Amino acid sequence: GRGKHYRKPPLDADRALSAARKWLGEESPAYPHFALAFVEGEDSGLASVAIAHPGIDLERLLFLKDLFVRDKARNAGVGRALIGFLADHCLREGIGRIDLTSEDWNEGAQRFYDRLGAERHGQKVFLRLSGEALKAIIPRP
Repeated sequence: GRGKHYRKPPLDADRALSAARKWLGEESPAYPHFALAFVEGEDSGLASVAIAHPGIDLERLLFLKDLFVRDKARNAGVGRALIGFLADHCLREGIGRIDLTSEDWNEGAQRFYDRLGAERHGQKVFLRLSGEALKAIIPRP
């Protein structure tokens, strides 16, 4: 539902900002990168992305892992501004596209991306290895 992600309550803003500062500071890995949106000085949106390099001669892509907009900032252009910022970054850096997924039940997100001109692609199947499957594939001595 609204205000929840992964079916859990939203992350406290101070904890989210603290984590983002930590990840962007001394513990900054190549993945992920963040874009933050502020409205009148208040954090209102967050995009978590990764830049993928599929091969030496292949075009890089930006993978949008998550896009969050606070409930009270919805329908105010925050999501569009974040995606616009990412699109501008892609064009400036020679990154050819933004790939993303949406939960199958999240029709609001799907309508949002449709309005932006996102194309739906059926050539990929989203798969996940977790839990027992992860344990089962570990090489045994």
